[in-house]
Amino acid sequence: MPLQSLNPATGDVLRTFEMWDEEALRTRIAQAHEAATLQRMLPLEHRLLCLRKLASLLEEEGSELARSITQETGKTILASAAEVARCADACRYYVEHAVRMLAPELLPGEGEHAYVQWSPIGVVLVVLPWESPFWHAFRFCVPALVAGNTLLLKHAGSVPQCSLRIEALVRRAGFPRGAVTALLIEDRLVETALADDYVAAVSVCGTEATGRALAAKAGWQLKKSALQLPGNDPMIIMPSADQDAAIAAVIDAICRGDSVRRVILHSEMYTAVMGRLIAAVESLSVGDPLREETRIGPLGTADAVKLLEEQVKAAVTAGGRLLTGGTRMVGRGNFFEPTLLADVPRNSAVARDAFSGPLCMLFRANDLQDAIAIANDTPMGRAASIWTKEPGEQQQLIHGVDAGFVALNALPADDPRLPVGGAKRSGYGRELGSQGMREFLVAKTVSLGK
Repeated sequence: MPLQSLNPATGDVLRTFEMWDEEALRTRIAQAHEAATLQRMLPLEHRLLCLRKLASLLEEEGSELARSITQETGKTILASAAEVARCADACRYYVEHAVRMLAPELLPGEGEHAYVQWSPIGVVLVVLPWESPFWHAFRFCVPALVAGNTLLLKHAGSVPQCSLRIEALVRRAGFPRGAVTALLIEDRLVETALADDYVAAVSVCGTEATGRALAAKAGWQLKKSALQLPGNDPMIIMPSADQDAAIAAVIDAICRGDSVRRVILHSEMYTAVMGRLIAAVESLSVGDPLREETRIGPLGTADAVKLLEEQVKAAVTAGGRLLTGGTRMVGRGNFFEPTLLADVPRNSAVARDAFSGPLCMLFRANDLQDAIAIANDTPMGRAASIWTKEPGEQQQLIHGVDAGFVALNALPADDPRLPVGGAKRSGYGRELGSQGMREFLVAKTVSLGK
């Protein structure tokens, strides 16, 4: 069946694409394999020149690319522009540091007669969500490409134009044809792609169900996998924190829709902060994401709105209290009111679940240890935000919270220098930093005879 690109703000069809059959898929996989063979033969200096050109294209065409992201995902135009800029920053970071990251690692010993050489793994299947379609692709693809791999991008079906634009940008930057391929396929063919002998590994950024299924298939086929799965991210605010900055961060997280999920407030400040948050949330502008004054646009798909609506109802049914928002907005588009919940029982399924949309839940903590216990009361562990000026509290929180990323007096934010990845059921493997560079490389040990 045809694949439709829809504007989530209006419901209008932007463009329609024909889906590939299995034969077309295997042809593209073969092209990716050929590109991988060429990629590993090209000097690193050539790949770095291509990466520098890619950064320039992103910067030169940033406004047009941001508009494309907004039209397919509903992200505000300012957030989309920031997403494109972050992609360019990642390219420039690896241009500067890739030589060091990929240098052979000498092994200690008499005469240093052994070293580890980093070699590309080959063709990697990359499964991605509709949220932040450029950044989620670039934060994986940039280090993988410069290391000599090639990528098959399977984005969510709602963002085909973004996926195709990424493929075109990489090609225009000078990388070989097939270095990045946007897969226009039905979900049922993803496992077919993974099973192809030319595909060496898979990386999944998506739902837990998708990650489990593809990781199981990859394991059976003895192929490497990495999973970047959802989180139920906590934000702990202690009395010594800069309250204004912390509240602004909560509002920013609600506007972003894919960051902090649970705000854990010390009992001394719970009531006061709750009141300020309600007022701030109710003042947020929701509407056309192409207008710069808009803080919250629509969700990317109608299914995402339906799921969020069901989760809010489940929270209230479990005993939670709706402080503001909580319903789908009337009219065209996938709009949902910015929402605050309180008193959701910690043992309820919805309190331990992942959300995607403008929603936060508030929890009251009696002391520091209680805050840590609430933060860890989830099977997920993607990221956490901790707010306190007390050095002793900072260390206890950093060591006590179970997460792959902890931000102190700030929201967790992707940065090319910093490896990102989850703990517990939020996945395994890392992206960005030197760890992200080496995630899909083969550590080849070389021993030299005397």
